[in-house]
Amino acid sequence: MALNNWGPQDLSAPAKKQLPEVAVQRGMVLEDVQSGWVGEVTRVEKSGGMHVVSLEDRRGKTKSFQLGFGFLLEGQAIRLMPPAPRAATSAVPAGRTASGSVKVQGQRAQVAKASRIWVEGKHDAELVEKVWGDDLRVEGIVVEPLHGVDDLKSAIADFNPGPGRRLGILVDHLVPGSKESRIAADAMTVPGAAGNVLIVGHPYVDVWQAIRPKVLGIDAWPAVPRGIDWKTGILSAFGWPHETAEDIGLGWQRLLGAVRTYADLEASLLGRVEEVIDFLTVP
Repeated sequence: MALNNWGPQDLSAPAKKQLPEVAVQRGMVLEDVQSGWVGEVTRVEKSGGMHVVSLEDRRGKTKSFQLGFGFLLEGQAIRLMPPAPRAATSAVPAGRTASGSVKVQGQRAQVAKASRIWVEGKHDAELVEKVWGDDLRVEGIVVEPLHGVDDLKSAIADFNPGPGRRLGILVDHLVPGSKESRIAADAMTVPGAAGNVLIVGHPYVDVWQAIRPKVLGIDAWPAVPRGIDWKTGILSAFGWPHETAEDIGLGWQRLLGAVRTYADLEASLLGRVEEVIDFLTVP
């Protein structure tokens, strides 16, 4: 008997054999050896310099554990590792902007013109700015969030569109028969709108969906049941915090951070934004 082995020991650590290392994934079912807690992985986050996994049991209760030794996966002891790094998204080629345009060197941003791009909300504006911002500064076009389109007709009337004072408006979920399509049609009856206002849209419930799923490392955007706030449902499906407005904002920043170039967005959004920019910049 080796006397120097006597004393407190971490029984969850492997004694001699090398355990398989498995990257944690949302949805896998694990057992914590020491406590016997069995649950599905619902969240992985870094806290205090270490990775922590949340396991939800069949009753809906959740406990958090530090990654490492002491887990069983399908009855086999494993060393639970941090998530595998996601493949890098498209980088912006040298001499190009994020939208794919040739970068204009040495030209200062123009003074803002009277024409504007209107989008539904802050997230839409941030996405357009991230991909097309360099181009818009060269053209002197400002992007402004509307915070919804329910009062679009009055907003256009207040803007007083005309030659040299145009509006390009990007609307979420602009599909035939939708509330948004009726609002857009009514808004175009404002005096001066014809020829000076262009309303286009994408088919998505929210601009978040315009990010291609593979950029986020998923096959498709999760389906959110009716009656549940869409953004809340998406973050919940990802296993991310989703209960407060701050959670929603931080979740969006994580999604936006995955976008590097136009290639990370769906074509149905790309075409509409380019159409608006052409409308506002081509005489």
